[in-house]
Amino acid sequence: MPPGVNARGVRFSWFPPLANARPRGKLNLYFRNANLARAAEDARTVVTELQLGTRIRSLRQARHLTLRDVAERAGVTESFLSQVERDVTSPSIATVHRIARALDLSIAQLFAEDADTGRVVRREARRRVAYPGLKAVDEFLTSNMSGRLQVILSTIEPGGGTGADPYTHDSDEEVVVVLEGVLDLWVGDEHYVLREGDAITYSSRLPHWNVNHGTGQAKVLFCITPPSF
Repeated sequence: MPPGVNARGVRFSWFPPLANARPRGKLNLYFRNANLARAAEDARTVVTELQLGTRIRSLRQARHLTLRDVAERAGVTESFLSQVERDVTSPSIATVHRIARALDLSIAQLFAEDADTGRVVRREARRRVAYPGLKAVDEFLTSNMSGRLQVILSTIEPGGGTGADPYTHDSDEEVVVVLEGVLDLWVGDEHYVLREGDAITYSSRLPHWNVNHGTGQAKVLFCITPPSF
C-alpha cells in the first residue's frame, strides 16, 4: 500500500509483514537478552569493602603503638585485639568506638577513605564495612564527611546486630527506617520493635544498640546528622 494521509491529516506508510515473522517472540527475546546483559553487569560489580582489622592494624602501626598500648587504652585484651586485626573476630560497635579512641581517632576517621566519589555514589562505588561476627554489613550511601548528613544501609542477618554493648557517637540525631524485616532497638532504657516501614528518631548521644530477632534478613537505613561514622 503506498503512503497516504488519514482522516486527521497524518501521513502514514504501510510495510508488508515479513514471511513467518513473529514480532512478539522477537520482542520478548530482546528483553530477555537485555535482562541477561544487566545481570552480567551486576555480577561484575565490585563494592569497595573496608577490611576493618587490616585498617586498625595499619593505623596502629603508623602511630608506632603496640598491641598492648591500644588494648589497654581500649579496655580489651591484647589477644582479642590481635584477633580483631586478623579479622578472626568482629568487635561490637561499642568496642570499635573504644579502639578508635585508643588510636586518637573518631569512628568516622577510622572508617574514612581517601577517595571522594562526588555528589553521586554509584551502587558499585559504595564503601562497604562487613562485620562477620555481628552478621551485619554496612554500605555508605553518602560519599564523604564534608556534608551534614550521612546515610548507611545496613543488612543484618537473623541474630545479628551491633552487639549487646550499648554505644553512643558524636551526632546530634539519627533516623532509623526499617526497609525489610524486623529490628529490635534499645535507646536508653526503652525497647522498640520496628517492622517494615517503621521509623524512629533519637539522639545519637543516648546509649543504643540493636539486634535482628526475626527469621529473615533485615535491611535498615540509618540517617545520621552530622556524620560520625
